[in-house]
Amino acid sequence: METDDILKTKLIQETAQFPWKELLRHFAAGTVIAVSPELDLIEAALQVTKDNKEAVTRWLTSGDLAKVSDLQAKAWLDDNASLWTVVVRPWILVQHRKPPAEDTKNRVLH
Repeated sequence: METDDILKTKLIQETAQFPWKELLRHFAAGTVIAVSPELDLIEAALQVTKDNKEAVTRWLTSGDLAKVSDLQAKAWLDDNASLWTVVVRPWILVQHRKPPAEDTKNRVLH
């Protein structure tokens, strides 16, 4: 197995969902980084782990990676959001994925 594959496997095994309220103390410490839903959480964690400055800088510039803002933190708290998380010391990468909308067009009504 290649090194990236081993790291990805390890990161996948360490990924879990947590309620935002359980991450507040880490947010207060400034160690929570939001990963946009368009970006693969594991790929972002892998590149941060590898200290890939080019990829991380590109994502920071585009907003695909960003420290969680006070406004976002409040919205997640108000919504009782649960976030996918992975720890890449000293950071905790989080990603909010909204559940897919219910497809009412294809639902059979009885």
